[in-house]
Amino acid sequence: MDWTDRHCRYFWRLLTRRARLYTEMVTTGALLHGDVARHLQFNDCEHPIALQLGGSNPEELASCARMAEDWGYDEVNLNCGCPSDRVQNGRFGACLMAEAELVRDCVAAMCDASALPVTVKHRIGIDHQESYNELRDFVGTVASGGARVFIVHARKAWLQGLSPKENREIPPLNYPWVYRLKQDFPHLTIVLNGGVTDIPACESHLGKVDGVMLGRAAYQNPWLLASVDQALFGDAPRGQSRASVLEALMPYIDRELARGGRLNHVTRHVLGLYQGIPGGKRFRRVISENAHLPNATSDVLRAAMDYPKAA
Repeated sequence: MDWTDRHCRYFWRLLTRRARLYTEMVTTGALLHGDVARHLQFNDCEHPIALQLGGSNPEELASCARMAEDWGYDEVNLNCGCPSDRVQNGRFGACLMAEAELVRDCVAAMCDASALPVTVKHRIGIDHQESYNELRDFVGTVASGGARVFIVHARKAWLQGLSPKENREIPPLNYPWVYRLKQDFPHLTIVLNGGVTDIPACESHLGKVDGVMLGRAAYQNPWLLASVDQALFGDAPRGQSRASVLEALMPYIDRELARGGRLNHVTRHVLGLYQGIPGGKRFRRVISENAHLPNATSDVLRAAMDYPKAA
């Protein structure tokens, strides 16, 4: 949330054609009672793209699944993994792992309302759930509602005592449980998430599961996405160099500015592009110090591009 907006996803599409992109989690209330266009607008180049929803009311989720189909999304995803307090107070996110039957009913309602694939993202457990059998039963119950794709963050969520940030780092990773899900449910698509930071790790996991999801690693070091198409799909790489990717982003920035947008709304997503490259820190600094200014233009990005030595 607050990261993978449409500007971020446009930038990522300049790096990879094939990776499936996910929106921020959007609550059912935001769609049913808020600015639908602001939440659902995306660029055509973002396909394949999934809308990630937060909610626990089957009828409301069904309505939002219909919206996802009407707006042209390729998938609708139900989040059962987010551990934040505001999510728990709304009775959605990771706390739903304690209510498998409700999640099943939500998935069934979404499947009935839309022709889109309905997928579920979840943890391997929450607070009191200590056994693999509980995870297996959750997946089996939810699958009976029509879900065929499960994206599994291979950590528990401790809803009491840990912050959302701590829940992304402190609970230990347990990849074998995710592998075991694939063994127990060979007919389902099992996607592993959590702690994956490079392409070799993706390749290793793909020997045991059907897919791998990257989150923070892709955001903090977006250039690793430039290897995805070739390494994982056998296609030619999308971005030839970091500089060529930024040059391709310039027309998009200029269009957004012409519509009244702000430069930093786009450039905040490119700050990690030169991670580990000489001059990368100066690249970040030039953007951070100037992109937020009211009259900032794409010239700020061009100036920042002068500093990295290996593009």
